[in-house]
Amino acid sequence: MSRALIIGCGGVAQVAIHKCCQNSSVFTDICIASRTKSKCDKVAAELKGKTTTNITTAHLDANDPKQVVAIIKSFKPDIVMHLGLPYHNLIIMDACVECKVHYLDAAAYEPENTDEPVWRAAYEKRCKEKGFVAYFDYPYQWAYQEKFKKAGVTALLGVGFDPGVTQAYCAYALKHEFDKIDYIDILDCNGGDHGYPFATNFNPEINLREVSSPASYWKDGTFHTIPALSIHHQYDFDGVGVKDMYMLHHEEVESIVKYIPGLKRVRFYMTFGQSYINHMKCFEDVGLLSTTPIDYEGHKIVPVQFLKALLPDPASLGPRTKGKTNIGCIFRGTKDGKPKDWYIYNVCDHEASYKEVGSQAVSYTTGVPAMCGAMMLLDGTWKKPGVYTLEEFDPDPFLEAVSKWGLPYKTTTKPVLVDEDV
Repeated sequence: MSRALIIGCGGVAQVAIHKCCQNSSVFTDICIASRTKSKCDKVAAELKGKTTTNITTAHLDANDPKQVVAIIKSFKPDIVMHLGLPYHNLIIMDACVECKVHYLDAAAYEPENTDEPVWRAAYEKRCKEKGFVAYFDYPYQWAYQEKFKKAGVTALLGVGFDPGVTQAYCAYALKHEFDKIDYIDILDCNGGDHGYPFATNFNPEINLREVSSPASYWKDGTFHTIPALSIHHQYDFDGVGVKDMYMLHHEEVESIVKYIPGLKRVRFYMTFGQSYINHMKCFEDVGLLSTTPIDYEGHKIVPVQFLKALLPDPASLGPRTKGKTNIGCIFRGTKDGKPKDWYIYNVCDHEASYKEVGSQAVSYTTGVPAMCGAMMLLDGTWKKPGVYTLEEFDPDPFLEAVSKWGLPYKTTTKPVLVDEDV
């Protein structure tokens, strides 16, 4: 019997809400809080009479620390599930420490304005010292370790699929399949077709920034940076077919190399169609991906936020998206002194996801793990004060739950390996 405050009401949050309501024995009460309360009310109305979970809704501006503290004190949750914008991670973590409440999110912190002087100075220092240039990383949140320990509560970072399940796959591989892992390739394929000339499957601000940023990989003890979209391969994905995939930076690489010992190389790839890339480069060329406010006829406008307003809402893509996703990890290493390859992955169907929870598979693959991670905390399976990513816990109960609640995995010992580009 637990109470969960769910912050955000986009595609991912809506899946997590549906899954919490399917799991009413754990999530007896939830409060959905968002800047747009009407979205929360709509989801609550859709679930009325279909669950024994008690649902309330509230307006919340997560930019305002006082509002965040106030709603936590008012609702008195056992956990805060932050499934909104990662801009607000630190504000909500501060509130959870103050109120002594467990915290969970689905993506690493990043700033809203990447040209803000104080953040920019710290960012450039990190680029020089660490070798990668992504706008999102874990250290800002890892710095809360002692605060959460002192408060006696737990923060689970990046509990989606990637990050999230991919890290649990790594822990599982090390526990069950390998004595030593040398190489990891994370492959994220979305083979869905929404029918629009251009749309993003999750928040456009976050998605476009992630893809347009310089890429990085980890090799021989350090990060290496390469230009955005400069390395790509074709790969034949089970359930999807042949797709172009591009090397990106992704936050879980940073935690994987920290907690999986002895790795020689880790790479992350994501698939994109040529139309997506052409549109994105055009937006970038004309300045529409900028996070720096500009003055337009006396009004301050952030270009990427303006672009977001013009693009289809990712939460609206469910009814028109067909096809499948395929996300997993290819491992190379040794077991009992012999070389071994192993691939673990999930295939998720867009139309099946929509039929079940009203959202497409990209949201489904993030929302299901978020619910399962919260359950691990609430039932005591992973209860440990401090700040953690998923490699630090026993992966078995989590992956069992993720499989049970909609995302079963497949494995093979004979995967097609990714070319040795670096």
